[in-house]
Amino acid sequence: MKKVLLILVASLFCTFGYSQKKKPVAKKGPVAANIVVAKIDNVSAEVAKDNFYLFFTVKTRKDTIRIKNVDPKKLPANGKIIPFTAKGTPLYAVSWTETSVTETKLKKEEAVTTFTDVYDIHSKARILENAQTTTSISEIVYLDAKQTVSETQQKLRKEGFEFSLAPTGDIVLKNKAQENKLTYDAAEKKFVNAAPVKAAAKKK
Repeated sequence: MKKVLLILVASLFCTFGYSQKKKPVAKKGPVAANIVVAKIDNVSAEVAKDNFYLFFTVKTRKDTIRIKNVDPKKLPANGKIIPFTAKGTPLYAVSWTETSVTETKLKKEEAVTTFTDVYDIHSKARILENAQTTTSISEIVYLDAKQTVSETQQKLRKEGFEFSLAPTGDIVLKNKAQENKLTYDAAEKKFVNAAPVKAAAKKK
């Protein structure tokens, strides 16, 4: 009888102890890492939580500039960060591309847009923005009214200005019809149109 009682008491303690154990907490899935689009020294351009950011460190202080919202279908790629100096001011040119494709039965367009922003990270200011889009077009064109004969035509369309950076820190924005040279105004903290160079006076 005593043995039976001891067994019952032991089983009760085991049941009680088991019920007191905490249920294991389900571990959360790993947090998705930021997508690093470009990085140089202490400056990086990264996609995080549907936004595109510029992360940087100035004198051990970490800071952020929000560049733009991100479309999951057109994630920034081919990033590049170029540090340069304009009129004694350290600046950063941040560039990246975004691609979109539009397709129908007869036509396909692939548009690649190259974005270039210039930042002063010390004042957290965006100094300049530029975008140029190059669209490759492939189109099936019928050569007769009954649409029995066709050919595929390839076209290339460019919109906006191509960005280029001079060793002096000046910026050139150029397309087929126009070229704009911009120089940095340190007092105004912005790029302005460069004054045209005057032709030398002719000797009499």
